[in-house]
Amino acid sequence: MPVAFAIGLSGAAFIYANPDIPLTIAAQRIVAQTQNFTLLAIPLFIFAGNLMNSSGITERLVKLSRVLVGHMPGSLAQVSVIMSTLMGGVSGSANADAVMECRILGPEMIKQGYSRGYGAAVNGLTALITCTIPPSMGFVIYGSVGEVSIGRLFVGGVIPGLMMMVFFMFTVHISSKKRGYMPVNERPPKFAEVCRALSENIWALIFPFILIAGIRFGVFTPSESGAFAAVYAVFVGMVIYREMTLKKLWDTAKQTLVDVGVLMLILGLSGTFGYAIVFGRIPQTIAELLLGLTSNQHMLLVLIIVILVIAGMFVETGVVALLLTPVFIPVITRLGIDPVHFGVVMMTTVTAGIMTPPVGVALYSTSEIMGCSPQETIREAIPFYVMLLILVMILVFFPQIVLFLPNLVFG
Repeated sequence: MPVAFAIGLSGAAFIYANPDIPLTIAAQRIVAQTQNFTLLAIPLFIFAGNLMNSSGITERLVKLSRVLVGHMPGSLAQVSVIMSTLMGGVSGSANADAVMECRILGPEMIKQGYSRGYGAAVNGLTALITCTIPPSMGFVIYGSVGEVSIGRLFVGGVIPGLMMMVFFMFTVHISSKKRGYMPVNERPPKFAEVCRALSENIWALIFPFILIAGIRFGVFTPSESGAFAAVYAVFVGMVIYREMTLKKLWDTAKQTLVDVGVLMLILGLSGTFGYAIVFGRIPQTIAELLLGLTSNQHMLLVLIIVILVIAGMFVETGVVALLLTPVFIPVITRLGIDPVHFGVVMMTTVTAGIMTPPVGVALYSTSEIMGCSPQETIREAIPFYVMLLILVMILVFFPQIVLFLPNLVFG
């Protein structure tokens, strides 16, 4: 059964079984869930990401990545890491990034002797950086459901996203040297080459900074920033790069319609499920259970991470965020854990579910594109899983890594 229907029927069954709740609540909650103004940012950012992919920005980012890291061992894998970091400021969708990089870099990786499983693992796991660097779909969902500042979440993801980039680059460097994956460039880039590549990509690179500055100084709200992103993408594609035609714009709009339709169906039907969670006092019950096990902030976060990892293995990232955010927010606030810190840790952990069995969407997509089995991809991905776990533990025990920039920018 599709996830959206499973969620909607579960909530409806709870309402039907409880005589104290009118049946009309089931329909009302579906409509009410779609009336959240903050969630308007999600379809707008999806549209903006698709527009930027069809406006010539992606191809230029690939070229920039090759210039920056083409001289390193495993250079194509390093390009994947840098691409995901740069695409984080453009797309905000880890699944889309993983598939795109497999299609762009995969054939060349196979031609240069990379194992198919390694290529799938690198392109899939490095895509997790995309969901941490702003703008992030996960942060919008978490912030709107948990009533947490989306602006602070966006800024809070910057340092963890850059740390993830460094950790994955280190992993690629070590593994590529062992496997003998050679650089595509014979020498490091000259300063003039770097400047030229940066100048070609300046419109993509400054976008996240414009976004954060606009939110910080009240030029637009997080929801309005999505509309700004879409207009910005059209402007860059049509006026600056002149690669966006009316046909491309129409095709992008149609693709976005499909992407948004799938997501909004899940969002709408999660309304009845969310109502059942609140009515059944599930957050309070889980809070009492977890607080009964430990009152230590770090141990509580570790316990929640274990739950999130298991949930992410079976349920799609956005759904986990929708369902578990209202469950865990009361728990962490009772122990004085900053919801921005928790949000970054939670979404980093949950998004890893796209590359974990048995229901990892990106795991199957990347494996299919690269022409290997999911089992082979998982084996090759183990070093990346380990580095990601180390990063999450660092973020748990050192919250100021997440909170430093939000406190600096927003006070």
